[in-house]
Amino acid sequence: MTPESRKKILWVTLFAITMGWFETAVVVYLRTLYFPEGFSFPLKVIPGSVGMVELVREAASLLMILSVAVLAGRNRLERFGYFMFIFGVWDIIYYIGLKLSLNWPASLMTWDLLFLLPLPWIGPVLAPVLVSLGLIGACIVIVIAEDQAKPLNPPLTFWLLEILCGLIIIFSFIIDYKVAFSSGVPERFRWEIFLIGYLPGLILFFLAWRKRS
Repeated sequence: MTPESRKKILWVTLFAITMGWFETAVVVYLRTLYFPEGFSFPLKVIPGSVGMVELVREAASLLMILSVAVLAGRNRLERFGYFMFIFGVWDIIYYIGLKLSLNWPASLMTWDLLFLLPLPWIGPVLAPVLVSLGLIGACIVIVIAEDQAKPLNPPLTFWLLEILCGLIIIFSFIIDYKVAFSSGVPERFRWEIFLIGYLPGLILFFLAWRKRS
């Protein structure tokens, strides 16, 4: 990795850490207001006006990440890589912040409300952390490949399959969301669905990286 790329990674990391702490602060406030006895399932429905503000905040967070990624990347692929990197670091720092602030989660298998768009995402903390680690690793590979003038140049089929893998992962998070608002935590997380999306996504990316050289 070139000095210029290392510098970018440093500043992008600092931005992601800052975003992660802001996310922690917001969730601490929300849990103090709506879960004073401690966060637990079944989930409470946030009142309409506050719920809408939260939905817009999540969308704005994605736009913030996109803005910095566009500024940091040299081309579309690298911009996408930086988007993944910021998202991954942001998510991991968020959980570290919650652990430091609220001593939560109790473990990586603790269930959480992960995201709200387009439907509520739920799952054990380990699942989004695994996704975040994969996103961070993918960005580093993309940046190094660009620095070596051997960029990844996969065909359209690759991107369609990666999108499909991502949608399968999202499906594993939303399939049981209604249970979280009624009876509580689902009996189990759909790891089989999650891994059907996660592992092929990693393998496809690795094969694309190997094929470039």
